[in-house]
Amino acid sequence: MKNNYSKSNINPFMSFGKMPIANGFIKKNDFDKEFFFEMKVGFDEKLSLFQLLEHPKPEMMFNENYPFFTQSSKFMIKRFEDYAKWVKEIFFNKTKRIIEIGSNDGTFLQNFTKDNLEVYGFEPSKNVSDISKTKGINSINEFFNSETIMQIDSYKNNIDIITAANVICHIPDIEELFKTIEQCLSKKGVFVFEEPYLGSMMKKVSYDQIYDEHIYIFSVSAIDKISKNYGLRLIDVLEQSTHGGSMRYVLGRDGEHIINKSVDLKLKEEKKINLDNIESCIEFKKNCENSKKNLRSKILSIKNKDQNICGYAATSKSTTILNYCNLGSDLIDYICDTTPEKIGKFSPGKHIPIKDMDYFYKNQPDVAFLFAWNHKNEIFEKEKLFSKKGEWIAHVDLK
Repeated sequence: MKNNYSKSNINPFMSFGKMPIANGFIKKNDFDKEFFFEMKVGFDEKLSLFQLLEHPKPEMMFNENYPFFTQSSKFMIKRFEDYAKWVKEIFFNKTKRIIEIGSNDGTFLQNFTKDNLEVYGFEPSKNVSDISKTKGINSINEFFNSETIMQIDSYKNNIDIITAANVICHIPDIEELFKTIEQCLSKKGVFVFEEPYLGSMMKKVSYDQIYDEHIYIFSVSAIDKISKNYGLRLIDVLEQSTHGGSMRYVLGRDGEHIINKSVDLKLKEEKKINLDNIESCIEFKKNCENSKKNLRSKILSIKNKDQNICGYAATSKSTTILNYCNLGSDLIDYICDTTPEKIGKFSPGKHIPIKDMDYFYKNQPDVAFLFAWNHKNEIFEKEKLFSKKGEWIAHVDLK
């Protein structure tokens, strides 16, 4: 599926090769049915927007078999508690209605169910949407758009807070999204969302942020330019540590809010480092190619010593690393994970077996490739025993 937003202005600059569905953990008898697409990226200099050129249809990625549950991570539960607390402290005056786009299992919205509000979540994956409903949330099992929003009575200019976390980058039709947001927001309403930050990705060379679900990797420059096209203004930005480096964006109606000085400061910073133009992308491409070369060299060196390597955490991000760097089961013996829906299956594309954590503890490797590097503190605390005798590696700096 081609990405149609601003396609006339996109400058392609890199291909990561053939990629499967990032969260498409697969059974052995389905190997021959696996879907692949060429994962190319480009940059729209008019909007300063980094994006995939093509992507699978959303229904292929978000469905009743979606294997990610926010509530499975203690870190993310605490993270969303803090996020909700911040929203309440800053924007809760006279708030009556709140919507979360991509509400998953309700981990974030459950923090608002006792606040005498109308709480709505839009979640296209039925399995996690059903869990959300058990928490007292009005979970609408649909993609958020101008048609599905009509399931909420009197929604026009009547929603006080719209939130999202690592979701807006998943939505192909940005124009449709922002038009719907503009229709929904009350006069003083705000649209608050967090997304992986382009500046962090380029600095860390964390190219695993790029996969089928992440159609866009946003910068402050991009959000500032896009929002102005729809009668909205970027009024605040706050850097976050989640997902290896994210940005929290706050948007409101044009002329209805004071713009925090953080916005202008970040825009100037991005311009200084060329984040608003394609020059940064050209440098990023070179850094990705060097990272791939160095990673393969390191892993081959480990295997030449007859040491075993396992992958730790069967993340969607790992799909990009394994397929871009051509790392298969001849180099990575297995991947351990806690998610029941993944265990017993194989990694997308490279078909490395997924094992449970008991297997990891009974068959500890010499080296563990930390795919969930953005949760390293939580994992290192949990795996102190392995850390004493084994080695952790990643494609990014773990220090």
